[in-house]
Amino acid sequence: MSDTGVTVKKSENFSEWYVDVVLNAPIKGCMIFKAQSYAIWEKIQEVFNKKIKSTGHQNVYFPMFIPESFLKKEVEHFEGFVPEVAWVTHGGDTILEEKLAIRPTSETIIYSTFAKWIRSWRDLPIKINQWCNIVRWETKATKPFLRTREFLWQEGHTVHKTSEEANKEVLDILDEYRDIMEQYLAIPVLLGVKTDSEKFAGALYTTTLEAMMPDGKALQMGTSHNLGQNFAKVFNIEYIGEDKKSHLVWQTSWGISTRLIGALVMVHGDNKGLVIPPKVASTKVVIVPITYKKGDSSAIIQKSKEIFKKLKKQNITTILDDRKEYTPGWKFHEWELKGVPIRIEIGPRDLQKNQITLARRDTLQKSDVKMEDTVAAITSLLDDIQDNLFKKAKERLKEKTILVDNYSDFRDALKEKGGFIKAAWCGNSDCEKRIKVETGATIRLKPLTKELSSNNCICCNENSEEIVYFARSY
Repeated sequence: MSDTGVTVKKSENFSEWYVDVVLNAPIKGCMIFKAQSYAIWEKIQEVFNKKIKSTGHQNVYFPMFIPESFLKKEVEHFEGFVPEVAWVTHGGDTILEEKLAIRPTSETIIYSTFAKWIRSWRDLPIKINQWCNIVRWETKATKPFLRTREFLWQEGHTVHKTSEEANKEVLDILDEYRDIMEQYLAIPVLLGVKTDSEKFAGALYTTTLEAMMPDGKALQMGTSHNLGQNFAKVFNIEYIGEDKKSHLVWQTSWGISTRLIGALVMVHGDNKGLVIPPKVASTKVVIVPITYKKGDSSAIIQKSKEIFKKLKKQNITTILDDRKEYTPGWKFHEWELKGVPIRIEIGPRDLQKNQITLARRDTLQKSDVKMEDTVAAITSLLDDIQDNLFKKAKERLKEKTILVDNYSDFRDALKEKGGFIKAAWCGNSDCEKRIKVETGATIRLKPLTKELSSNNCICCNENSEEIVYFARSY
């Protein structure tokens, strides 16, 4: 994340503003995760690990090199990923007998192993997850966090005896993802099912969480797939049931990635830089003593240290910025750029009045608080900032979601403001393809709870019973 100032306003050039706030890496299509961005990812890991471990999932790690023959076993899956696969053809100076793919996703290598692990109904369910890096050789324009050739993610893989168990797993994980996105990242999301043309290659169906960015483009925040028995057939993953007969298993896979950090930057950031929701901020409070070159500042520094110790004792991550080589104004700018939720200012006047000044990053408002009320005020304000960020994002989502009933209004809405366009769809993939070609918009989701329509299909004007959500996307 950027250590320099923001040179363009968010409302004037969103794309340039985003790159201004987020620094690129020296390798095209890849990026370096500096401490602040990686700390957010660590927090996501911490929260999600706690969730899945409480429901019996275990973390594992599988090799990043996948034999070409493994990928080819599942044709639909293989064809879906070939354009993005990075291949290893040499080991030193030796040509490999079989090309190795650098992990674009791990279904094939994991499922070939499941076939060896599973024998009986007693071996089920299997519920594993791994945190790892992924390589997909993007040919489109890359964008830090959102679309890079290498990125970090978690991928969960589960095996079940019945379709009912698999369906439940898909929705349970979807709900856990929503909790992370809304309660921690303060980003509201829509939940739904992908169309067949947009689902994960090889899946029975794909569920998705979609967020809306301030520039009117949608961002897929995470997916949870029911793989049915497709991979089980290919990799011969069977178990002997209690009935002494052989049965194919049912499987799921699901994942979120570091694009969540990009979403956080876009949704909450402003013209001064980052705005980090308190629940995922590595530093929640920064204390800036207001000292001057002339005069004795020892009392101010001492009081700042006392407050620092109090907050630390309450496990509120705090930095005391008592650097002498920078002015208070310079420090204010730096910490605003980095998005620290709360800044505490302590100057001579505050000391006289036995108070501190609190500056909240989300609204930039300041308030005075008595010294003895510091911890309680900080705790309350952190909660208020978290709630306010989510509220603002939810209002923006509502503003950028509209219902249209004809193709002309559909195209105008996309051109003028973007956002989620709710419209009737007949279910025909030809209409879906035509809309994508003519407008650049895709069906982001079909709502989990079917939204009925009295209108005809937005494209062909044939009968339609279903409302879907269209949008241009990242």
